[in-house]
Amino acid sequence: MTARGFTLIELLIAVAIVAILASVALPSYADYVRRSRTTDAFNTLAEYRTRMEVAYNNNGNYGSGSCSVTVPTIEHFTIACTLEASGQGFTASATGSGAMSGYAYGIDGGGNRTTTSFKGSAVTKTCWLQRGDEC
Repeated sequence: MTARGFTLIELLIAVAIVAILASVALPSYADYVRRSRTTDAFNTLAEYRTRMEVAYNNNGNYGSGSCSVTVPTIEHFTIACTLEASGQGFTASATGSGAMSGYAYGIDGGGNRTTTSFKGSAVTKTCWLQRGDEC
C-alpha cells in the first residue's frame, strides 16, 4: 500500500514559509498604500494652489474674508484654506483622517511646501515628506 498526501510536518513547513513571506510583504504593502494616499494629498494641494493663482490673476487677490476657490474633498485627508487678512496670501493644508491620521501637509501662495505632522510626530520640514523623515 502506498501512502498519498502530505505529512503533518510537510504541511507545517509550508504554513511556516507562507507566514514568513506574509510578514515580510504586508508591511511593504501597507507602506505602498500609505504613500499612494499621500500622493493624492500632494496632487490635490498642488492643483488647489494653481486654481488659487488663477483666481488671483483674475481678481487681484486670493479672496475677501475667505479663500475664493472652493476647497476640494478627497478621501483620507481634509483640505482647508486659510486666507491672510490682506487677501494677498493663503495657506492650503491637507490633514490626514482615518488611516492617515498623524499626517499634515501644507502649501502657500508662493509654492512653499511644508510637513507639520508625519507618522504621528510633529515635524517642521520645508518639503512634503513621503517615505523617510528627511527632505
